[in-house]
Amino acid sequence: MPLHFHRSLGDMEIWSASSDGFSFVISFGSPGGPGFHGRTGYLASWRPLYENQAAIKIGGSPLRTLAEAEGACRTAIGHLAPR
Repeated sequence: MPLHFHRSLGDMEIWSASSDGFSFVISFGSPGGPGFHGRTGYLASWRPLYENQAAIKIGGSPLRTLAEAEGACRTAIGHLAPR
């Protein structure tokens, strides 16, 4: 099943998707302004959907564009999901 991201909160830049028992979240951060603070870019993370476990940051984050972050999540699910 492919990942279909949707915006989770209207006033913050957070997108989420789930597939094959995994949850993925992409958030946008910047040093100032509203939302998450930190390095500017899109942070992508994943965690098992049905386990109480902390999220794991996807390597390369923060990424420059939302499309790059979505691509990183799709690559991750390709390695995580059983075939």
